[in-house]
Amino acid sequence: MRSRSRILAGTALGLLMAAQPLAANADDRGRRDVPVVAQAEGTPSQEELLQQQGAPEEEQPPAEQAPAEAPAEPEQAPAEEPQPSAEPEQAPAEQAPAEAPEAPAEAPEAPAEAPQAPAEAPAEPEQAPAEQQAPAEQAPATEPQAPAEAPQPPAEPEQAPAEQAPDEPAQAPTETAPDDQAAPAEAPAVPEGQAPVLDSQKQPAPGSTEGAAEPAGPKAEPEGQPGEPAQPAQAAPAAPSTPPADDGSAQQLVAPAEIQPVTAEQGRRFEVRPEQVVRERPRQAEVLREVGDRTIVQVGDQVIVQSNERPRLSRGARDVYYEELPRGRTRETIVRTDGTRVVTIRDRYGDVIRRSRIASDDREYVLVYVDEDDYDRVGEWRDPGLDLPPLQLAIPDEEYILDSQGVNDPDDYYAFLEQPPVEQVERLYSIDEVKRSARIRDKTRRVDLDTITFEFGSASIDDSEVRRLEGVAAAMEKILQKNQAETFLIEGHTDAVGSDVANLALSDRRAEAVAEALTSVFAIPPENLTTQGYGEQYLKVRTEEPERENRRVAIRRITPLVAPVASAR
Repeated sequence: MRSRSRILAGTALGLLMAAQPLAANADDRGRRDVPVVAQAEGTPSQEELLQQQGAPEEEQPPAEQAPAEAPAEPEQAPAEEPQPSAEPEQAPAEQAPAEAPEAPAEAPEAPAEAPQAPAEAPAEPEQAPAEQQAPAEQAPATEPQAPAEAPQPPAEPEQAPAEQAPDEPAQAPTETAPDDQAAPAEAPAVPEGQAPVLDSQKQPAPGSTEGAAEPAGPKAEPEGQPGEPAQPAQAAPAAPSTPPADDGSAQQLVAPAEIQPVTAEQGRRFEVRPEQVVRERPRQAEVLREVGDRTIVQVGDQVIVQSNERPRLSRGARDVYYEELPRGRTRETIVRTDGTRVVTIRDRYGDVIRRSRIASDDREYVLVYVDEDDYDRVGEWRDPGLDLPPLQLAIPDEEYILDSQGVNDPDDYYAFLEQPPVEQVERLYSIDEVKRSARIRDKTRRVDLDTITFEFGSASIDDSEVRRLEGVAAAMEKILQKNQAETFLIEGHTDAVGSDVANLALSDRRAEAVAEALTSVFAIPPENLTTQGYGEQYLKVRTEEPERENRRVAIRRITPLVAPVASAR
């Protein structure tokens, strides 16, 4: 081995001596490369680079430089030139940085590793260029390779920021990711297994390809991105504000209108049975399926159930007749045995835009009113909640939702239901707009009738459970004594077992069953009640398993959303 080392050392010294004339002949080329060398001198000094050699990973990343020197490796002679220069870098790494300039003296020690260099070069091409850079900086004026490798030292100062930058941006995602996830302001506060308080937080964002909406959670975040352009206002949630003091202050933004009697327009009467009145639907509404007497309709990303409430309103009526009005509207009049008339005007798509009760003394109570300027807006079947920022509750959850299981005094229902909305009302909405928009419904407080739950797949109410409606029925009656123009929305819900379409129809029947019981047992006028089923879209307990608490109904007083204050004429 010693004789072989001496032969290799002699060969290396001979090559170095032969390289000096080449350096002299390349003097002109060295002058042309002076600016490049000057830039290299502005980089870290040789001692600094040698000190940095303790972290070899900083010199390895220039993978883009490795292919540039790879063509020089097929020739054996150039392959041996880097080896003496590679030794100073290996020697400092193994012994001491101070011995780096004495490369020829330590050259005999390097050949022990030299045979391994060709074997490692193909497997680790990045290490060879990293080792070749050091000698180019040590002798830029004497070795002919200095100009060729001089452009590499400027790349090393760029490597340091390149390696430090990932360290800083690497922390940035961990800081920004929670900000993106925190967009739903109240989502992190929801206990595991429990759904958010607001129904609008349980919906997928607009733009989702889902059919019926499912509970918010893991699905809501990835789907939020396609929906963000559709509702840019929701990017900045409104700050919580103090709820209005009463219905009048809640309607401060509603422009006052001169309300004409619901019978003021002249109509053309036509004979038709109520079940024969069929309405057209907007072009964007697609009928998915008929389930009994219910129709499942998809409007954009939303799937809703439609039912005919005329049989419930006209039961026991003395007469029912219809009139045609301009702009595709119809007027339905239900005449009761006591002479009371319930008059409803629907637009061409069947949305209720006017409803009044006319007492036997011709006193009119306006239950639903949409300004004529908003007729076209109602006919679009577009969710008006998309124009509003996310609702931020400024009150505790228990002041927003009343669980009937926790009610000890029946008067609690009255005190809760008569409270005004939790935020301002922008305009008066149609009943159907309120039914189709969780964001608009969220303006009003909600009573969860947890004391009445349904058997799996059933919409019937046990006789023993009907009496549990007595407290909420008494509260409704007391509120109606103060204002006969009140409207209550009864919502039906199911658990997540079964198909979305079937659950929509089932939940709608549950809401109707509660409305029928309130009218037949407790004499709440049917025109003061409206119903809508939501299937499994707004689970109270977030689970895919059968859950009795999700098979429920809820009640809201939506009067401030659909009728002007003090509407009695």
